[in-house]
Amino acid sequence: MASVLRSPLPLSHHASTSAASFPTAPHILRNSPALHRRSCDFKNQVVCQSSSGEVTFIEPPKSAPSKDDFDASLKIKLLSAVSGLNRGLAASEDDLRKANEAAKELEAAAGPVDLCAGMDKLQGRWRLIYSSAFSSRTLGGSRPGPPTGRLLPITLGQVFQRIDVFSKDFDNIVELELGAPWPLPPAEVTATLAHKFELIGSSGIKITFEKTTVKATGNLSQLPALDIPRIPDALRPQSNTGRGEFEVTYLDSDTRVTRGDRGELRVFVIA
Repeated sequence: MASVLRSPLPLSHHASTSAASFPTAPHILRNSPALHRRSCDFKNQVVCQSSSGEVTFIEPPKSAPSKDDFDASLKIKLLSAVSGLNRGLAASEDDLRKANEAAKELEAAAGPVDLCAGMDKLQGRWRLIYSSAFSSRTLGGSRPGPPTGRLLPITLGQVFQRIDVFSKDFDNIVELELGAPWPLPPAEVTATLAHKFELIGSSGIKITFEKTTVKATGNLSQLPALDIPRIPDALRPQSNTGRGEFEVTYLDSDTRVTRGDRGELRVFVIA
């Protein structure tokens, strides 16, 4: 609310008062009969409004934030909503709702993504910080996959997407820790699911699976990588076609939001 300073002196006294009486704005009042309901703005610091009985000083309202500032605040809101959820593995129904609402606000404010004009923004290595499908407690997300927790001794590490807009390579990179019987230490591996991608419309992406490469890390890093070729389509289960589609709903230089063909919300930051 704007602050207001009122003077109880008669108008005629204000009109003849010397400039020294007003240290805030020394020249706002002049000996002129045109003072009645007159307003003036000095360097956007103070507004003077005069009427028949008093002079009112009103601080001007602060300027509205720019669109970039507004979008940045909504992005921070989304990142705050998904932080601490272990990429979605620890998300409750309330967490899922809050993340989805924050993403919708950001998507609406930023407007549609045009990858035809900004394909270069996809380039790079992106780290997954949230997937709504991980709340299902499976590593396959909304698709069939090994469960997390105590059923299998698998611990999910970091998940990345590596995108090359020139070669059309689209790799999902997953770090895993595989339990082993005592006294053997757990095995650390990195699985790279190689895909090719193509643009659909202005913001859609279609990926086609090619192969999986598994490479041991840590104490077993000297072992060679193992390539697992793609299963022929005739032998592939109907639930796993090796293809997927998603829409990029928000994209800037360091943050990407996508929505998958099965309703999965994902949030990435540049790695």
